[in-house]
Amino acid sequence: MATVATSSQRGSGIGRRYLPGMALPRGARQRVPAVVERLAKEYPGRATDLCELAHDTPYELLIATILSAQCTDEMVNQVTPRVFARYPTPEDLAHADPSELEDLVHPTGFFRQKTKSLIGMGAALEERFGGEVPTDLDDLVTLPGVGRKTGNVIRSVAFGLPGLPVDTHVGRLTRRLGLTREDDPVKVEADLHRIVAPEDWGALSLRLILHGRRVCAARKARCGECLLADICPSAAP
Repeated sequence: MATVATSSQRGSGIGRRYLPGMALPRGARQRVPAVVERLAKEYPGRATDLCELAHDTPYELLIATILSAQCTDEMVNQVTPRVFARYPTPEDLAHADPSELEDLVHPTGFFRQKTKSLIGMGAALEERFGGEVPTDLDDLVTLPGVGRKTGNVIRSVAFGLPGLPVDTHVGRLTRRLGLTREDDPVKVEADLHRIVAPEDWGALSLRLILHGRRVCAARKARCGECLLADICPSAAP
């Protein structure tokens, strides 16, 4: 039976057990320690070190993460210095001129929706959280432009709290590695919560993303170069 988190545990994810969807793939619990250990050696550092979005504060990371939707980290990092300089506080962002902000974020794509989300996010931080970025996932996902993935990025990277963002790379690699059978990101996250220690969630997610970009590509995985090939059930012979 799944336990219900207390109010103090709800934001951290610690003390919570998730109702499983499908059963975990055979050997997932035995395989995951090697996956965590090997990726940590290949891509060392904490979640904050591994994140490729340039930022100095949780507020800046929140802006960068919203802008990163359907956009490369490299492009976001080219755009954000001007956004950070023009809107250094949530209050500034809440009162931004939409046309001016649209011009600044235009290179990241979907600029009208991102502008609306950023202004709404700034207003929400100012009105409901005293201008501070909240740490509780339940609060983060109430901000415009912030879903569970973005909220987990903020928790793990900006605050060093348990958070496991599941993007397309994380979903693809964990399925290939036989750690989940799920396609839905929330269900993938729940499966990983069952077999990965909370303190490893954020860094593991970012390491899987890096490995997915550099080695385990979507179109053609380079299994001959992969440090996980001997334990990966999907590795090419």
